[in-house]
Amino acid sequence: MKRQILHTADGSTTLHIPEWEENYHSKHGAIQEAYHVFIHSGLSLFEGKSVAVLEMGFGTGLNAFITWLEHEKRGQSIDYVGLEAYPITLEEAAQMNYPSALQVGHHHSIFEKMHQLPWNEPMALSADFTLTKRHQFFQELNENDRYDLVYFDAFGFRVQPELWDYPMFQKVYNALRKGGVLVTYACRTSIRKAMLEAGFTVEKLPGAPGKREMLRAFKN
Repeated sequence: MKRQILHTADGSTTLHIPEWEENYHSKHGAIQEAYHVFIHSGLSLFEGKSVAVLEMGFGTGLNAFITWLEHEKRGQSIDYVGLEAYPITLEEAAQMNYPSALQVGHHHSIFEKMHQLPWNEPMALSADFTLTKRHQFFQELNENDRYDLVYFDAFGFRVQPELWDYPMFQKVYNALRKGGVLVTYACRTSIRKAMLEAGFTVEKLPGAPGKREMLRAFKN
């Protein structure tokens, strides 16, 4: 799958897939979208708590990296699992400018390590942050009552509608513990209906810059 480097409006990089005309992040700003959707609307709900995070779409590692940056500020112990069917190369990862764009160049080694770590093995990045990158398709998710928070960051409905339907959200619902939360940048009506069918309580929130709304779902 051919991928190209793209600079987004906030100065941060992302990847573009010409074959699909799809970006890994919002063209309006990769970093600001990630913070808005996954940190402010998701991780912030668990201030000071131990959190098991499942990311559907490890991708460039941006969401994992900003979660690592935030866990110390928020007093959180993080068990982070990222699923990815099509890992990017180390060369592509090296062209992602997140440490410098976030003005945390002194943590560049952490971002590098996230991509260098072996797949399918839990690895400690610090005393309170464990990362497991799982090389697998989303449809292979088969866990129960394991996670507190899901970052649902799949490619858009236009190119992968099968990842936004009831069977997928049923798997995610089962994987969450009671009281668990799912956050995603998307807000299509059919996606909300699929979440409701899977058993979630769903709410609309203001979207990241360039997008009017997003969805947050709870397992009650």
